[in-house]
Amino acid sequence: MKKVYFAGSIRGGRQDADLYKRIIAYIQRSHVVLTEHVGDLSKSKTEGLPNQEAAIYEQDTAWLREADVVIAECSTPSLGVGYELAYAEARSIPVHIFYDRPRTNLSAMLTGNSYFHIHPYMSESDIYPLLDTILQ
Repeated sequence: MKKVYFAGSIRGGRQDADLYKRIIAYIQRSHVVLTEHVGDLSKSKTEGLPNQEAAIYEQDTAWLREADVVIAECSTPSLGVGYELAYAEARSIPVHIFYDRPRTNLSAMLTGNSYFHIHPYMSESDIYPLLDTILQ
């Protein structure tokens, strides 16, 4: 059973929160998702008081250090997710990035980095067989 750090936009925009929730539920069938809150539809881009910022950073980086793999859905751009990906790379944690090819032009900072495993998809149904392969 792997420990998965799932990354997706929270403050950068919640338009994909339903998708995150479904992906997280799929992964949780056989693995541990350390960041299941990313799929919580009540999280908004304005959530978080200034005194919570350090606690959020400390918790998220602790989860990253604990993770066996990072699965990121990057269709909605997010500075936080970008930071998490770089943090994982610096610690040699495998990173798999998914994005909706028809609507997203993924950053060259991700697509041009051979460390990252990039998985463009045309429809949500494309995601799940790839997850099975990644997490086997």
